[in-house]
Amino acid sequence: MKILLTADPELPVPPRTYGGIERIVDELVRGLARRGHEVGLVAHADSTVPAARFFPWPGVVSQRHWDTLKNTWALSQVVADFRPDLVHSFSRLMYLFPLLACRIPKVMSYQRQPSRRTTRWALRLARGRLRFTGCSEHICRAGRQAGGNWTAIPNCVDVGRYTFRESVPADAPLVFLSRVEAIKGTHLAIDAARRAGRRLLIAGNHAEDGDNGRYWHQQIAPHLGRDGIEYVGPVDDRQKDELLGRAAALLVPVQWEEPFGIVFAEALACGTPVISCPRGALPEIIRDGVEGFLCDTEAHLVEAIHRLGGLDRAVCRGRAEEAFSTEVVVERYETLYSNMLARPRGAART
Repeated sequence: MKILLTADPELPVPPRTYGGIERIVDELVRGLARRGHEVGLVAHADSTVPAARFFPWPGVVSQRHWDTLKNTWALSQVVADFRPDLVHSFSRLMYLFPLLACRIPKVMSYQRQPSRRTTRWALRLARGRLRFTGCSEHICRAGRQAGGNWTAIPNCVDVGRYTFRESVPADAPLVFLSRVEAIKGTHLAIDAARRAGRRLLIAGNHAEDGDNGRYWHQQIAPHLGRDGIEYVGPVDDRQKDELLGRAAALLVPVQWEEPFGIVFAEALACGTPVISCPRGALPEIIRDGVEGFLCDTEAHLVEAIHRLGGLDRAVCRGRAEEAFSTEVVVERYETLYSNMLARPRGAART
């Protein structure tokens, strides 16, 4: 197959530090190429993933009107040049506008809550030649309310890049690895770790101003350097592997409907259990009491920390290999593509 992938224009593929969608696209490009497919990519100009053909976006801000117009036009020109069998967008639905009515099959993948209005509008124009995927069943349930054919395909991790550690010392720290924001529950992680008498290492970006900046300065910074709470800053892939692999658990008690959260799968790849909350896609990633704990209250978080010794880190690694490895996820996308391309022309719209 000849497949054209698109990523959001803000970050290169792969990203230098964070960038969940860009990591997934990087893995998908490489995985499809290993399976013998010709893969083109439209992404940020600094992307380095070895696609068969690469096309940089002319606009680099998704929310800027003029950049959206430039990128929409650019994608139609790329399709005319590359002539793919199928277009798979991990970027903006608007970029597909000129292509919706054409016969080429299209996949639109969502890593966030889809808009019902734009989804319905796109379905009417596409006339059955547009399929949707979500990074979780949680996202797909929301999307199906607008109609269309939705398939849940989780985000993936290259488990070979993560070092499985069968055991860690009894005094191994807990780790919070995410954006330091209220919706990620950093303050709850601090409180739970202190109440459980455990060290907590906080890694990730934080804001300096706005609501998230105030959250950092008022609710997080005053606790750093006290009671075993430390901030280690942003981490790259090598540091992430070390940090997660040597942790007793990843402690990220999310306070929003998490679409997926690739860091949870990355922790499992290291054999590290996860403590979080039953919000969004978390129940699809973590089986409560098996690869970690999903907690409704702070008291439950503290109890979960005390129960970590009863979990098997090999089971955590197995979960990553069986459900979230690159090969498993790429195969699911490949099957989706094949089914779409095998569909008779003129078949009834979804």
